[in-house]
Amino acid sequence: MNPSTIGRLAGIPGQAPAVGPFSPAVIANGFAFTSGQIPAITGLEDQPDTFEGQVRQTIENLAAVLEAAGSSLQHVVKVNTYLTSQDQLEEYNRVYVEYFGTAKPARTTVCVSLWGVSLEIECTAVLANIPSDAPEDIA
Repeated sequence: MNPSTIGRLAGIPGQAPAVGPFSPAVIANGFAFTSGQIPAITGLEDQPDTFEGQVRQTIENLAAVLEAAGSSLQHVVKVNTYLTSQDQLEEYNRVYVEYFGTAKPARTTVCVSLWGVSLEIECTAVLANIPSDAPEDIA
């Protein structure tokens, strides 16, 4: 893909479909910009029962989007996290460090009101591989 080309993921196989008119990720200028990922397994009504499980599912969903975009959690440079309660922060951090380890990307975490979920995570990552023949709409 030409560095000035913008690629949009059409969907992620095995993942719950998007709940709105947006791409799971957009690829531009050597970066993958993900949409917010939630703890949905097959759909909004199918989520892990515990907050810890929801954090893990959300990060696993994020990892799947990054992989489809040609990147990975190890290439993440910025994370934006939306929690629904300050009381979630300690448990969130405990699970977060299991996935991001010592990479420590820049991060913003805020408490907001979300509908139907307890958290949402989006990120920006450097592409691990930029295929020279990648189409603009990546399936």
